[in-house]
Amino acid sequence: MYTLYYSQGACSVATQVVLRELGQEVTLIDVQQLSDFEKINAVGTVPVLIDGDKTLTEGAAIMLYLLNKHSSALFPESARHQATQDIMFANATMHPAYGRLFFLGQNVINEKIKQETLNTAAVSINRLWKIIESQLANKRFLGGDSPSAADIMLTVYSSWGAYFPVDIVIGDKTLAMIIAVQAMPSFIKTAKAEQILSAK
Repeated sequence: MYTLYYSQGACSVATQVVLRELGQEVTLIDVQQLSDFEKINAVGTVPVLIDGDKTLTEGAAIMLYLLNKHSSALFPESARHQATQDIMFANATMHPAYGRLFFLGQNVINEKIKQETLNTAAVSINRLWKIIESQLANKRFLGGDSPSAADIMLTVYSSWGAYFPVDIVIGDKTLAMIIAVQAMPSFIKTAKAEQILSAK
């Protein structure tokens, strides 16, 4: 069994969904309820995955660790290079783009400057979503006919724009992908699990 340190609505949601898709049992620990999480991860970020005596950090590294350990259509042998590239795009390109919104929202005091910089950050995010839209021109998911780990990651990130007064534009094909991922039983179960744990 795995142990996953998470924060509600954060990128650790994708790790939970993937663990469930892989049929793996997981114990969840909400870092918001811990006072010493930095002892587990000095950087203070989620997800953190415990597998026996291994402590793994960094979302993409955890994702690739799990997908290499457990065979799944989320990470097909025939398209492993593309699947890896898609995971890295989600984690290293799209995730930081949204991260700028959170940084600006928390650290810029002047409201006029804050809105201007948030708008600039949103332009960059919209450009990335256009790239995803073009990649989905002839397929339902980045992974083809079925969801990939990257589809799950991007679906989680797509909800973050709602926290800010910006216009995030997501194309029709990308929106259809997001809706399909959100309808996955593993995604629904993850959302319910987080709600239950946060209410304790």
